[in-house]
Amino acid sequence: MYNGEKTVEESGATTLFLVRHGETIDNARQIMQGQTQGCLNERGREQAQQVAQRLADEPFDAVVASDLHRAIQTAEIIAAPHGLPVSTTPLLRERDWGSFTGRFIPDLKGEVWPDDIESEQALLQRAADFLQYMTATYPGKRVVAVGHGIINKAILSVYAGCTMREVQRMMNAEVRLLTVSTERTATSASAAMAATAAAASAETSSRSAAAGTTTTASAE
Repeated sequence: MYNGEKTVEESGATTLFLVRHGETIDNARQIMQGQTQGCLNERGREQAQQVAQRLADEPFDAVVASDLHRAIQTAEIIAAPHGLPVSTTPLLRERDWGSFTGRFIPDLKGEVWPDDIESEQALLQRAADFLQYMTATYPGKRVVAVGHGIINKAILSVYAGCTMREVQRMMNAEVRLLTVSTERTATSASAAMAATAAAASAETSSRSAAAGTTTTASAE
């Protein structure tokens, strides 16, 4: 399982410190936040402060965050010791969970996913667009980027050229270091999307086969 720790030094590449926001009120309540704003709770603010202290001596050129409040809060705490402003981008927003947004997560187990949830392919494309945006905007720079659990997982999937299922989940206020280039992102994004499409096709075939077996058994 890929954990985002391996980096490759490349000339002109962007060094990305990818961070997940601190714990929020709804994280603690197990509410599906999706693209709602969210707000850090006391523990989340403490987590962000710990990241800020750990990264205080790292030289940064910029701090970027999702345009959702919980990510901006986290980014502002991390940026404070460096005296840097926080830039925002909607490319870093969390996955749009559609009709599942605002629901109690344990209640969703076993439910059929509604059609209004952002698809995995669309999420991977947004992640690829984010990495390309970073390399185009901050070539050769060191940047903190504060996102969310699922979009960060998609970013790591694109970075590694694998499916999201193969990526180790990021915890609140966790930091992973990536070295990103335009050429590498284009190649790895194609690999990630192809692997995801293949996995989805295999899963569909498996379900069809299982349904066929069940039908035959019932007919007998």
